Amino acid sequence: MAEEKLQRRLGLFPSTNIVIANMIGAGIFTTSGLLMAGLNDPVLMLVLWAVGGLIALCGAFSYGELGAAMPGAGGEYLFLSKLYHPIFGFLSGWVSFLVGFSAPIAASAMGFSEYFTRAVPGFTLWFESAGIMSPDVTKKLISISVIVIFTWIHYRGIKTGARIQNVLTIMKVALMVVLIMGGLLSGKGDMSNFSSGGGVGAGFAGWKTIGLSLMWIMFAYSGWNASTYLGAEIKNPSRILPRSLIYGTGIVIILYLGVNFLYVYGINAEEMKGVISVGGLAMGNLFGKSADILFSMIIAFALFSSLSAFIIIGPRVYYSMARDGLFFKSVAKIHKRFQVPSNSIVLQCIIAVVLVFSGTFEQILTYMGFALGIFPVLTVIGVFKQRMTNPGALRLPGYPVTQIIYILAGLMILTLSFMERPVESSIASLTVIVGIPAYYLFKRTSGMESTGAQSDNGL
Repeated sequence: MAEEKLQRRLGLFPSTNIVIANMIGAGIFTTSGLLMAGLNDPVLMLVLWAVGGLIALCGAFSYGELGAAMPGAGGEYLFLSKLYHPIFGFLSGWVSFLVGFSAPIAASAMGFSEYFTRAVPGFTLWFESAGIMSPDVTKKLISISVIVIFTWIHYRGIKTGARIQNVLTIMKVALMVVLIMGGLLSGKGDMSNFSSGGGVGAGFAGWKTIGLSLMWIMFAYSGWNASTYLGAEIKNPSRILPRSLIYGTGIVIILYLGVNFLYVYGINAEEMKGVISVGGLAMGNLFGKSADILFSMIIAFALFSSLSAFIIIGPRVYYSMARDGLFFKSVAKIHKRFQVPSNSIVLQCIIAVVLVFSGTFEQILTYMGFALGIFPVLTVIGVFKQRMTNPGALRLPGYPVTQIIYILAGLMILTLSFMERPVESSIASLTVIVGIPAYYLFKRTSGMESTGAQSDNGL
């Protein structure tokens, strides 16, 4: 089996940290301003953040059952291959390869550059005045540099990477607690901001806006399934894996609601609209310009944690696909010294760098959000099959309500988002469709006859 080459070294603390780090990233620090531009209603925005948290928690309970029953590397790739057919697992891995991890890495790096240049505007202005490059190009080069540095760190081993990950995650959670407590106790915010702004559009147009907003919010919550991708490296996975998902998701929900409450408390709805570096703006309003600079810099470096977590997890999916003969064989290579899927890590870095150059933050966010919303719905449906075919496996509370909530919400978000942003959503759908001939090409090349989840051929 693919997972036998990876060693079980991660306990509950690092596993939960990886979930938290994956979730708390560019989304919470960048999307609220974009949300407000469409919703025009601070209270509705807070309600949608709570709804998104509930959906994510339902997903965490569902994946907890599947991860305990199938504790291997690859997450959805493994689950869908075993529950349905290898082609579904491959397509989820294909989306993960092109979108699921490389795109969030790009988004986190771009979020870093936005906050960094907000804190140090002279950095981009110097290059522009010297005629070297425009501010946009400077931001992209900053983003690429961050991606390359953290790829190098995690190339050097899971234990070293996990230690750095633990420190970064603790620092990021501490930052958010300081932001929330300090901001709310400063006394310089305005509770009337909660009644500022207008309202979302009437009729079906309003519902489409809500659907798109929820899709962006679910991007911010994405990562609630993170530890399932490291199932082959988690000690006692039937016990630790479900707990890491549930604990990590619960902690993040509380932090997200607190941070968004702070945003509204510190920023008028009109002022918030369209602002990506919304955290810096909020702290500037609450504490003054110097706080804007300081916290923009702190948030910029806090984004390292989520970027780092994505770089850890993504290559394990490509590794599993390659081990099963459904991807380039070289991607399954384990570094002899560092014991990591080294070629997978490098390949992911290249894709993320390409994405940084490919579009705006909002375009990447929409494309990524739609593509990532498809396979979790199919995976959660698989819980029903899992319970029928494996009655002795772990049972978590909430069944079947948690699964029904996640499935219905996921389908609604995808439908409304497609209607609101058909171009980006169509490109995301095309990404999935292109994976179908790719599956048969890899399968034919590897000469496989058995299922991808069960075979260990092509090594």
